[in-house]
Amino acid sequence: MYITASIIQGSSIGPAAYVINTGDLQAVTPDNSLCKFADDTYLIIPASNLTSRQAEINNIQTWATANNLSLNCSKSSEIIFVDPRHKRRIVVPLLLSDIARVDSLKILRVTFSRNLSASEHIGNILKSCAQSLYALRLLRAHGMCEAAIQTIFRSVIIVKLTYIRSQRLERIHQIF
Repeated sequence: MYITASIIQGSSIGPAAYVINTGDLQAVTPDNSLCKFADDTYLIIPASNLTSRQAEINNIQTWATANNLSLNCSKSSEIIFVDPRHKRRIVVPLLLSDIARVDSLKILRVTFSRNLSASEHIGNILKSCAQSLYALRLLRAHGMCEAAIQTIFRSVIIVKLTYIRSQRLERIHQIF
């Protein structure tokens, strides 16, 4: 019997089905880890296992094929985190075929940069808040009452500013 349909993207059952479906997908190299959340999978490889990168990608592709799935390399990316406090020269590995190397990566709505700086993430939040403030000014100019403006401010802007302190920070800590 063949399955000819899948879960609708954005459905409440999708993340649970994904986690169940990927339950047997494991890293092949000791100390490497696969972290799965909702519909994302993160392969984390420490510097000591750098040579296992291609073997891990091959393992994921083999697993996907065996489960009637495919690894979409155009939606995959690699980031190499570098501690800017270390003065020694870092040997950057060769690029993986079909997988782009990036300088920053968004994980659970938090932007991580390769040098572990928070500036890009904070800039994105502030830009979003500025856009929301502009919308609030327009609403005020068109006669919205002050109580409604304050409610929107608390539910949109304050939430954006405090988001990282919520459960996402704990979940990101679990991934890394």
